[in-house]
Amino acid sequence: MSVEHASIRIIDGYARGDTDLAADEVWALEAHLEACRVCRDRLSASVTAQAPAIAALVGTVWSDLEPQLAGTAPVPRRRRWSARLSRWMTPVMGPWLAMVVGVTLLALLLDLADSGSGEVSLVLLLSPVLPVLGVAASWSRGLDPAYELTASAPRAGLYLVLRRTASVLAVVVPALLLGGWVTGVTAGQWLLPCLAFTSTTLALGGVVGVTRAAAWLVAGWVAVVVAPTLAAGRTTFALARDGLPVWGLILALGIGVVVARRGAYSVLGTHR
Repeated sequence: MSVEHASIRIIDGYARGDTDLAADEVWALEAHLEACRVCRDRLSASVTAQAPAIAALVGTVWSDLEPQLAGTAPVPRRRRWSARLSRWMTPVMGPWLAMVVGVTLLALLLDLADSGSGEVSLVLLLSPVLPVLGVAASWSRGLDPAYELTASAPRAGLYLVLRRTASVLAVVVPALLLGGWVTGVTAGQWLLPCLAFTSTTLALGGVVGVTRAAAWLVAGWVAVVVAPTLAAGRTTFALARDGLPVWGLILALGIGVVVARRGAYSVLGTHR
C-alpha cells in the first residue's frame, strides 16, 4: 500500500516556523508525524539544514536527557490504561457523567412515581440536553487542569473533541435507553433531538466556546420547552414525532458547521 507523505513545502515551512502555514496544515502535519517515520526523518533533516540553532539546542537537551531516560523504570500497566483513557475523557468527566446519569435516574423515578407532570415524561423532556452537560465538561477550560497542554497537542482539534463527545454519548445514551424502555418512551422521540443538541453545541462551540454554547442551549431549552410543557401538562411539537424532521435538519446543519469550522477546535478559545 502506498503511503501519502507530507509535502516538502509544509515540512520546510514547519521547520522554519513560518507563520503563513494554515492552522489545519500544521495540525495535520503534527498528527501525521506521530505515525510516519519517513516524514519525521525529513523534518529532522530540514531542521538541521534550515534551523541549525534549533538542531543544536535539541541535541544539547537530548544529550542531557538520554542518561536519565535510560535509567527510568517502565510505566506500570495500570498507568498505561489511564493514559489511553485520557485520550477519550478528562479526569473531571467522571463526576459530571455520574451527575448526568443521576439526573436521568431521578427523572425515571419521578416518571414511575407519577409526579404530576401530566402526560409528559420527564425522561423525554430532559434527554435532549443531558449529553450537552457532559460535552461541556469534556472540553472546558475551567474544568480541565491541563487545558493548555490539551490544546497544544497534535490531535487537540476536532479529532479529540469528537472522541470526548463519543465517550459522553457512550455513557448517557444507554442510560436514556433504559429510562425510555421502562417508561415506554420510544428511542426515536429523544435520540434525534439528543444528537441534534450535541452537534449544535459543538457547532456553536467553535464560535463562542463549548461550555458557553452548552449553557446557552440548556437555558434556552428550559425556557422555551421545559417550562411551558410542564405548565401545559402535555407534549409540545418539539417533543412530538411530527417534529423529528426538524431535529434531523438541525442535526445535519450542526454537523455541517462542525466540519466547515473544524480548525476552530485547535485554539484555546474553544475551551471557554
